[in-house]
Amino acid sequence: MAFEIVMLGGKEIEADEDGFIQEPEKWDEAVAGDLALQDGIEELTEDHWVVINHIRNYWLKFEIAPLIRRLCKETQKDIDTIYDLFPAGPADGACKIAGLPTPTGCT
Repeated sequence: MAFEIVMLGGKEIEADEDGFIQEPEKWDEAVAGDLALQDGIEELTEDHWVVINHIRNYWLKFEIAPLIRRLCKETQKDIDTIYDLFPAGPADGACKIAGLPTPTGCT
């Protein structure tokens, strides 16, 4: 897999060919905002942050993204709402914006 250095949130971060950052320790809200813009999300709302923070905290604790069923249950957002918030989906959208490396569980 090829990696490149990209500018996100005003800092250089290594990302894979799908745009997932490979240095999750460099993630912050500014990085999330730039990743969201790449996915066509102009502004991250409170609902976006509920999902992003849940995914990020779950990943920091378990080193894997939550399964979509768990994500919906624990954020109290149904699958349609997740896709409304993150049109690219829970993995290619929400997990990427949350600063996870390419996820295995968030599909």
